[in-house]
Amino acid sequence: LISDYPIPGFRPPILNSPVAAAAVAAAALAMLTMLKQQSPRGFVVPRARPKTLLFLALAIVSVYFLATRGAPAGYHVVPWNHDGAAPPPEKAAAPAEPPKSEEERKQEEERQKQEREKHEQDLRDEFAREYEAAKKLPGNDAIYGNTLNSLKDKENRTAEHAASLRESGTQEEAYTNQRPVYFNPYPDYNSEEWNKTHRAPYVPCIGATGEAVEDLLVFKGHPAKFPDPGFGGFDILNMDGNICYERETRLGPYGLLPQLSKAGLRIDWDNINWGDLQEKCFERNAARFDEGNPNEYIKTAYPDIAEKYGKEVEEAEKKNEKRGLGKFRGGSKAAKVTAPDTRTAVLLRTYTGKKYTENDKQVIRSLISELSLRSGGEYQVFLLLHVRDQALDIWNDEATYQYVLNEHVPLEFHGITKLWNDQAVWNIYTALTDENEKSVHSAQWLSVQKFSQDHPEFDFIWNWEMDARIIGHNYDFLQRLDDFAKKQPRRGLWERNERYYIPDYHGDYDTDFRKDVEQRTRGNQVWGPPKLPFINPVGPKPPVENPEKDPYKWGVGEDADMITVGPIFNPINSSWIISDHIWGYRDEHFPDPAKTLPRRTTIVTQSRVSKRLLDIMHVENLRGNHIASEMTPQTVALLHGFKTVFAPHPTWFDRPWNGTFLAKWFNPGPRGESGGEGSPMGWGRERRYQGMTWYYRAEPPPRLYNNWMGYVDTKIGGKNWERAHGRPCLPPMILHPIKEVKPTEPGFATQFELFYG
Repeated sequence: LISDYPIPGFRPPILNSPVAAAAVAAAALAMLTMLKQQSPRGFVVPRARPKTLLFLALAIVSVYFLATRGAPAGYHVVPWNHDGAAPPPEKAAAPAEPPKSEEERKQEEERQKQEREKHEQDLRDEFAREYEAAKKLPGNDAIYGNTLNSLKDKENRTAEHAASLRESGTQEEAYTNQRPVYFNPYPDYNSEEWNKTHRAPYVPCIGATGEAVEDLLVFKGHPAKFPDPGFGGFDILNMDGNICYERETRLGPYGLLPQLSKAGLRIDWDNINWGDLQEKCFERNAARFDEGNPNEYIKTAYPDIAEKYGKEVEEAEKKNEKRGLGKFRGGSKAAKVTAPDTRTAVLLRTYTGKKYTENDKQVIRSLISELSLRSGGEYQVFLLLHVRDQALDIWNDEATYQYVLNEHVPLEFHGITKLWNDQAVWNIYTALTDENEKSVHSAQWLSVQKFSQDHPEFDFIWNWEMDARIIGHNYDFLQRLDDFAKKQPRRGLWERNERYYIPDYHGDYDTDFRKDVEQRTRGNQVWGPPKLPFINPVGPKPPVENPEKDPYKWGVGEDADMITVGPIFNPINSSWIISDHIWGYRDEHFPDPAKTLPRRTTIVTQSRVSKRLLDIMHVENLRGNHIASEMTPQTVALLHGFKTVFAPHPTWFDRPWNGTFLAKWFNPGPRGESGGEGSPMGWGRERRYQGMTWYYRAEPPPRLYNNWMGYVDTKIGGKNWERAHGRPCLPPMILHPIKEVKPTEPGFATQFELFYG
């Protein structure tokens, strides 16, 4: 039809749609009708009027664009969704397939299952080949066998770090020609600058010798062949990584070497009362700290909880007012203006039946001396002892309580031990009724929450695993983690938390890494708590609606409510075996929390948690909301809008992996994260951690520690080896797991015991 009425320069559209063709045909027919109505009878080709020609031209052009330009090329509307995945463009409906029979459906499911299993096995086989092949690469096993004889770059440090070192006057040790120096990582207590921000003076405390606790001895430099960390780094934490720790200078003051008291007598450690030493230290420095307050969320978070438990909180508040507590302990009136120093409890998780090695005792003494006594009570160390035998009446019978201490705790630590049993926490959290839900495996935080409710004077609590070891200074390590966490802005924080930071791959943490994460997650970032009808968030609200409007300022200077030493990842679709262990956290609109509840987790529960996070964890458990131990504080923090930080401490591998390799195997998620689909923490994938210095099962931690202690492990270490190579030393690091440290037999070799993968 259009060809009957040609327009110069006009090319008919290609009508590849029945609808478009029909539209053009209808328009053309209408035009012909109009022309015929305007034509004199008997004329074959009418003479159109100007207005009519204009109308025809506009009509044809409009039809052309309708037929060929239904939408701009390459553009379609993408609705936002949580996973950031856009729905595919609409397609023409395919002919409906006949429904599959039950047998066909089962066969299809089995086929898909076999494909997944084959894919997983292919990945395991590929990594195993890579791990074995890397043995031949230069730098393989470079983390082992490093000694004081190979130290280099002894003066390579910042002025700030250099100020923490001072000459010792100590003679060269018999085992090396190096001379150690004193290391003091503590603040410049009582200096003019320090006094500006602290309301009361620091008072030194007495240690096990009867004198003030001395600084540690360290060696300058690092072993020449020791590799750079695969994950994390010293510079990120502002930690001096150019110092080396040797066993006698590190643990000698705590019993590895004989120690003399102030009176010149050899110390009998059974005569040391660490509980008494800590209490006296705190009393000397009490004016620096606050007493703490009861759990305010019991009264303010949920009306039903306030009605049931609020009176207990009010009574506790009245007691504090009568005693003059809760605001300030002594000191001048002027000092009240300055904020108090924070206090942190370190809870060493132990249990009845544990046998304490000499190394265990030395490590506990070091934690008390360096964290608590030397800092003037900023920390206090406890043994949190799980009494497994429910028949032992530890609450009503003082003799039974003492019996448990005598049988299961070294005498020197009786004064720092807090007993608890399952029934004690079950009596508090009566809404937790499932046996698996309230078991210590799934609910290890219940005892920590109870401790926090009983001791509100502590602003933070470190949940500390007995098989963790810090090679380095305890105070220095924990304060560096704290300082790092406090500096972190909240924008993009949850997204940075769920990734291993790989310097060789990501570049600078605060610029390159932050930018990379921002680009990968834009439009999908956590910004405030999720909106769930059964949760009343108690955390601070974002200052702006969109995170992109915040110039990385919100959260800077804010204490972290949780600090972890592993990624805080999303376990959904990760194949992590307990990702769906959730009780409560549901209503009629969200009946299946395994599918709908936003959550996060970290492997290994060693972490620092704030009082306010523990307070709301306590409230949620009173309501019957609970989630497996590895997910508990992370998930509650997410749901309530609290600040959590994964501190990327230096972590090494026994293989010389480059950054690209590490990113592929440890951050394999859709947006370069460690959680979600393909997570290395998923079942059957954890052999990837075989050669890493921090995980719940790994080979380097015990090997490194055995060698460092002077014990043979995998053909390295022991007296004969040290005579030939020198005394082992290591840079600052944290190791896990370390089990049963004791002298090894000749030929001993640590094994990686994983039955799958």
